[in-house]
Amino acid sequence: MIEWLESIPPGVIYLVVALIIGLESVGIPLPGEITLVSAGVAAAQGVVDPVLLGVLAAAGAISGDSIGYVVGKRYGRALLGWLGRKMPKHFGPKPVRQAERAFDRWGAWAVFGGRFVALLRILAGPLAGILGMKYGRFLVANAAGGIAWAGTVTTLSYVFGLVAGQWFHRFSWVALVITVLISWLIARTMRRRVEAEDDADEPAELDTDAPVK
Repeated sequence: MIEWLESIPPGVIYLVVALIIGLESVGIPLPGEITLVSAGVAAAQGVVDPVLLGVLAAAGAISGDSIGYVVGKRYGRALLGWLGRKMPKHFGPKPVRQAERAFDRWGAWAVFGGRFVALLRILAGPLAGILGMKYGRFLVANAAGGIAWAGTVTTLSYVFGLVAGQWFHRFSWVALVITVLISWLIARTMRRRVEAEDDADEPAELDTDAPVK
């Protein structure tokens, strides 16, 4: 990919990097991180400016996530409704309510940290929209994650070359495992809380055997 990037004008490289990262953030599985690593190596060879590359990569990530949020908010409920009818155990009203509460409390961290995890990088925006996360909180976490990710990937690729891509790949898998474990613990905690709240909301049963005064 490095040779290919060296053969095209710098302006096109900036556009391609921002576009691929943006589309990946919308929810389309594209190699955004690999593209940015390759462009970072090209920057080390003087093909493009690393600072401008990082800025445009962050802009692509932030704008793509925001579009994914809007898509999830606009069409996600219909999808959840269809899934709820097909698989009520996993996508029915109760599990969706649990997910909404968990995402409302910890969602900002999921959006920020998800930028560094391959799978969550694709799903964070649409998922935040589907589960009704407030856009203000989402935008802050999204911007912070996009800037941190783009800056880190660009800098390490510029300094260490293609080996940085291998580091990010390994870190992504470790982060994904950790995220899954944390998500499972959060889901279990929220499920217990929801069950306790549902039990508390149920009206007390009348004691029909009690003597009438």
